[in-house]
Amino acid sequence: MLSLLADRVVTVLGGTGPQGRGLARRFASAGVKVVIGSRSAERAADTATALAAATGGDVTGLDNRGAAEAGDIVVVAVPWEGHGELLAELRGQLAGKVVVDCVNPLGFDKQGPFALKVDEGSAAQQAAALLPDSTVVGAFHNVSAVLLEDPEAAQVDTDVLVLGDDREATDLVQSLADLIPGVRGVYGGRLRNAHQVEALTANLISMNRRYKAHSGIRVTDLDR
Repeated sequence: MLSLLADRVVTVLGGTGPQGRGLARRFASAGVKVVIGSRSAERAADTATALAAATGGDVTGLDNRGAAEAGDIVVVAVPWEGHGELLAELRGQLAGKVVVDCVNPLGFDKQGPFALKVDEGSAAQQAAALLPDSTVVGAFHNVSAVLLEDPEAAQVDTDVLVLGDDREATDLVQSLADLIPGVRGVYGGRLRNAHQVEALTANLISMNRRYKAHSGIRVTDLDR
């Protein structure tokens, strides 16, 4: 699958946070050139240096604007609270690129995690509305950051549901998911179906708290 990604640079915005850092680690380990994006260029550079040393991969760090410009595929792994503002700021830098949104709009209270209402329908649909010149794909919503970051976890036992309206783009992101040992990228429908996948993360967090696990999802009876 790496052939489909040959010479492509993958940027991870929010790459200094647990999920973004974990995804960057796995992509770099698979031989993909990775750029870490953060509000702080210094913090991004420090994270990139650590990941390059840990993986032997090609990892660099830039501020969010520079990282967005540098990437061919841009993964958005920022907190929901800053999602819309950041993407609006980077509209120009993200034009013409595949943008992979893995943000989950969740709230937390005494009863646990729950899905938040998003005016556009989902975080991925909000991204598509803010980035009309980009191709937005939803993916990597339900993957455990703990497992992604764990160098002792040889495989991450989960499927990644990939949602989008452009077949070439969803195939590309499925290939990106397939680079992570144990992970299988699975087409999950049009972008309008992203809400269910984002919201499912609240259920997984509840399961993991109850059973002290890092569970994912598997889709049965698929030959791919």
